[in-house]
Amino acid sequence: MHRLTPFFEPRSVAIIGASAVAGKPGCEILRNILANGYRGKIYPVNPKGGRIMELDVLSSIGELPRDVDLAVIILPAGATAQALRECADQGIRYFVLSSGGFAEVDAAGARIQEELAQIIRDRGLHVLGPNTSGHTSMPQGFTSTFFPQGKIRRGRVSYIAQTGNFGTHTLKYILTGEHFGVARVVGLGNKIDIDEADALEYLGDDPETAAVIIYIESFKRPLRFLEVAREVTRRKPVVLLKSGATEAGRQAAMAHTAAMASPDRIVDGMLHQAGVVRVSEYTHLVLAGKAFSMLPLPQGNGVSFLAPSGAMLATLSDFCTHLRLHIPPMETENVKRLQEISPSYIRMRNPVDIWPAALMSGVETAYREGMEIVLQDPAVNAVVPVLMLTRETGMPDPVFIVELAKKYPDKPILVTFSGAKDCMDEYKAALEPQGIPTFPEPEQPFEVLSLMVRCYRAMMRPR
Repeated sequence: MHRLTPFFEPRSVAIIGASAVAGKPGCEILRNILANGYRGKIYPVNPKGGRIMELDVLSSIGELPRDVDLAVIILPAGATAQALRECADQGIRYFVLSSGGFAEVDAAGARIQEELAQIIRDRGLHVLGPNTSGHTSMPQGFTSTFFPQGKIRRGRVSYIAQTGNFGTHTLKYILTGEHFGVARVVGLGNKIDIDEADALEYLGDDPETAAVIIYIESFKRPLRFLEVAREVTRRKPVVLLKSGATEAGRQAAMAHTAAMASPDRIVDGMLHQAGVVRVSEYTHLVLAGKAFSMLPLPQGNGVSFLAPSGAMLATLSDFCTHLRLHIPPMETENVKRLQEISPSYIRMRNPVDIWPAALMSGVETAYREGMEIVLQDPAVNAVVPVLMLTRETGMPDPVFIVELAKKYPDKPILVTFSGAKDCMDEYKAALEPQGIPTFPEPEQPFEVLSLMVRCYRAMMRPR
């Protein structure tokens, strides 16, 4: 059993600092656990006792049974060390320390954090945090986050985040604004014990996790992370956003989690050696999650796109070149077939100027036949249709895109749009539950393809 297994497969959990007051962290964590159908035993602890959400509340840590797998301590920083000792006296060995107010704040907080570290060493404990928003394990229907999430959608990607906002409001956006879910989420916080290398090692062997996406401010054990990542990236995509590349970013990271940032050129070299794909924008954490949840990895960097505008063909071609995506010439027969569905005045090639064909044959026919032609071409590894959608010009039934994705399962299809916003929203709602990702900005699918190609190459690299 991996040392993190009890965090992700707890049979019982104690909530130290449970509360009946709506909006308080000790209340919201119980709401989240119950909302996600956790089937293990739950032991709320609060000196007032009584009942919270139909659960019996213990009035002291000493009343806990000695077989509790995991304790979440959600008390003020000053009360955390004593609670940790008392839980350890009850035989508990695995902890989530949710509160802030430690080394990231001031010298007094740093002293409390060092006291916690000494307790961990003396008692042989395993601790996530402090200053963490918690963690999530959807195969077990469990979460220790205190942010009001409600039901969390289960998915195929897992996140490691040295920030509370990913497991809180960013995850809330994914649950309400996107159509993918998560397998596991690990909020590292100040990394007093468990760090990014531990989490990546666990997720690398986790059959529920198809890809790992990381936000990090500092590496606690860079050499160990490098060792773990070298092996994991041969089996799964690993994408990482590292903050602190500038002096302003380093100062912000220090204030956030007391993180001491490494020189950026050293980080770049380490990640390259490890096969980890580095991204530069926070938005990419969500875009990558969507892509890995829905798409196969492209087996090359050959891309075709179909756009309703000459300006889009030109600017997106430039963008592909910038991202090191290749727009390959297609086989003569496929170029001929594209010409057959288009007016004679247009010269067809890759990328595909699709709107003249749409005017001649109808929007759905043009996109459907054009996409199938480019998907069949052996030089093309992925296809991006830029759908021009308005009710006046026609709204093709999006089912044809789903059918093409099933027919060509090894070639990812990423959809983006131009036109009326309500039509775009309608297509997103229709396509994404069917496993076809959509992107509101035309550059985004190419950014996603670029990082997916880099992941594929990392997985295929020689030893």
